[in-house]
Amino acid sequence: MKILHIETSSKNCSVAISDNESLLCLCQEVSENYKQSESLHTFIQWALEGAEIQLNDLDAVALGIGPGSYTGLRIGAASAKGFCFGLNLPLISINSLESMVAPYLNQGFDFIIPMIDARRMEVYTAVYDGSTGEMIAETEAKILDENSFAAYRNSKVLFVGDGAAKAETIVPLPMAVYESAVYPSSEFMVKKAIQKFNSQDFEDIAYFEPFYLKDFHGVKIKKSED
Repeated sequence: MKILHIETSSKNCSVAISDNESLLCLCQEVSENYKQSESLHTFIQWALEGAEIQLNDLDAVALGIGPGSYTGLRIGAASAKGFCFGLNLPLISINSLESMVAPYLNQGFDFIIPMIDARRMEVYTAVYDGSTGEMIAETEAKILDENSFAAYRNSKVLFVGDGAAKAETIVPLPMAVYESAVYPSSEFMVKKAIQKFNSQDFEDIAYFEPFYLKDFHGVKIKKSED
């Protein structure tokens, strides 16, 4: 079972190839300038070469569907859908927050709270069980204040993601650990993608949209008067 994994929801442009649970190749780069548009297809090519396979060898495409960067999600989704249409492959969708949680399970935390930085004091977040990885609180766009996550004050909590830097200053829980240099990665999509492939949990490619969570708000350019 060979799967192409694509994750472009954050500053990390990430591509991986797996064969069953074995990671064959990983290409990723974190950039403050969001380089998905210029790097994604190059990384896909490098990953295929590193894994020593061809596009026709793929059995599925897995996509990190957000929440996160609107433009990044659009780029990733367009690429994934293109490969699925062109190669007649199933599309597997994975919440991008899950790939942030996966490497920290069973490390002594009661809860893991991934956070992707949005704007100002807002983050995209959810709450997961620190052992099972089960989602405890649904994904949401949350404006942080001193009362955020008060229910977890007496628990061992791990905040992960670039939004954790905000949380550390605004929500200083006494038993919490904050890891801000963490982004969604295709490396940690493999296990969930295999589960979905085996259960035939695929997206309808024609109607699929990423998990934007919020509407896109562009910048209005003021026209100069002649």
